Amino acid sequence: MEANSGASEPNSNATITINVKFSGVSIPISISPNSTIKDLKSLLLPSTNVLPRGQKLIFKGKVLEDPMTLTASKLTNGSKLMLVASQCLYQGDGPVLKKAQVVPKSRKDGHSGSSNDMKKIPVKNRMERWKATGVVALSECNLEAIPDEVWVCGSSARVLDCNKNSIKNIPNEIARLTSLEKLFINANEIVDESIRWEGLTTLKYLTVLSLNHNNLTTLSSALGSLTSLRELHVSNNKLSGLPNEIGHLTQLEVLRANNNRISIVSDSTGNCHSLVEVDFSSNFLSELPETFSSLSNLKALYLGNNGMKSLPSKLFKTCLQLSTLDLHNTEITIDLLRQFEGWDNFDERRRSKHQKQIDFRVGVSRDFDEGADKN
Repeated sequence: MEANSGASEPNSNATITINVKFSGVSIPISISPNSTIKDLKSLLLPSTNVLPRGQKLIFKGKVLEDPMTLTASKLTNGSKLMLVASQCLYQGDGPVLKKAQVVPKSRKDGHSGSSNDMKKIPVKNRMERWKATGVVALSECNLEAIPDEVWVCGSSARVLDCNKNSIKNIPNEIARLTSLEKLFINANEIVDESIRWEGLTTLKYLTVLSLNHNNLTTLSSALGSLTSLRELHVSNNKLSGLPNEIGHLTQLEVLRANNNRISIVSDSTGNCHSLVEVDFSSNFLSELPETFSSLSNLKALYLGNNGMKSLPSKLFKTCLQLSTLDLHNTEITIDLLRQFEGWDNFDERRRSKHQKQIDFRVGVSRDFDEGADKN
């Protein structure tokens, strides 16, 4: 951190180590003694996932105030603090705990009747049904690989549903499904190297790609070759970002990448001018690129549970169809939101949408949700 100028300038380059106890773990933070308590809270965010405004730092029984410097707060090298986190004020999936609980993927030992019936049907009849309907339904079949008979369907297959299995690969053979429009491989065991993109990118009619609940950390730049995509679902993975080539997906309407580890969104996302809905909630974002202001068709934007500190400056002014915005559990409160240019028109659209829901008696709380936390 930059030190404040003044009488302490000779020591401005010195750092001290503060030990912060949180969830049974001591977190060492190296910081200049001239830094503020607010600076210290910002440094604690990556290690705790707790937003700075949700952090209460206690030293010798006293709550430390944001504007105070460490020196003024009588913090010295080796000082020990306690961090108390306010409920819900965190980025990503939640606060970093001492022992992260690994929740195994649920696998039903007793499948539903339809799944059992499917397994009892002879392969020949099953394939005939796939070809007749165009839908290859293989969800919850305890599969570790996509069966070879799927590829025999060739151009007859329009939908491939392999959700909730233990599939580990999307092989090159998928290129044989030349008319495939929708691919669902949610809740499997797909990792980065599992996807043979050279086969996947030949699917020129693919409009929906759904890879939720897998173990992906990156997506190949080849994703940009799927130019017919209208929906991309990659929620609940371990993605640190999306490739720059996502900007080639000019027909993309729905992008759901919530519950990942994304800290930066590529400027090229602004080229996806057909986007209607974007969900980046529960990631590690602090801002969006200014290019988001060019998404003139955008109607819904979900950014809750991030470290968001700012929005594109012209978002409300140029995204004239935007009517749903979620910034709960971020650094942007409703008072800050109201200061953005174009807020009044955006607020009018939101209220108009809310009023329609009331008029048609759709179940909506009487308390109007303003889209962000109050101070």
